[in-house]
Amino acid sequence: MSQAVLRTRRIVLVPLAEEHFEYEVELDSDPAVMRYLGNGGGRSRAEVEQFHRRRVAVAERAPGLGFWVGFVEGQFVGWWLLEPPERADQGPVDAQAELGYRLLARYWRQGLASEGARELIRHGFEDLGLTRIFAETMTVNAASRATMAAVGMKYVRTFHQEWDHPIPGAEHGEVEYAITENDWVP
Repeated sequence: MSQAVLRTRRIVLVPLAEEHFEYEVELDSDPAVMRYLGNGGGRSRAEVEQFHRRRVAVAERAPGLGFWVGFVEGQFVGWWLLEPPERADQGPVDAQAELGYRLLARYWRQGLASEGARELIRHGFEDLGLTRIFAETMTVNAASRATMAAVGMKYVRTFHQEWDHPIPGAEHGEVEYAITENDWVP
């Protein structure tokens, strides 16, 4: 099963491909967008290229899952993802996936993150047969936590990871939110 093109009222979500690389550079090079990710600042073009390869590979190793780039009226707004768990503490790989999203700053606070996330949750449960979808962010990332709650996810836990170069707020840890197929309301 390859990734499907998904649609919401405003967003067309297209499977990530080579032609979307420049959009990823624009997104990941913005320090405001990357404030709670990686080193807490923008990524170089070379770094984005490494991440791009990994992102494209998700769809190759996990049928139906992967990264989607979102367009509103033909304009790139960001990307969304559903990918298998990567760490042992995230639980078993079978029948669950991690939800994520990243939007250009000019599209923040317009409901687009939650709109795209709702569609990926629907896709995960209805089309892919997942039983659980979870998301993670830094405890201090209030906007992302609000998006998780807005799409019906519930707080599961706070945990701490070891970082070579912790960014501001890392001392408060990370949080996990999740929704199960049984708790999901279409």
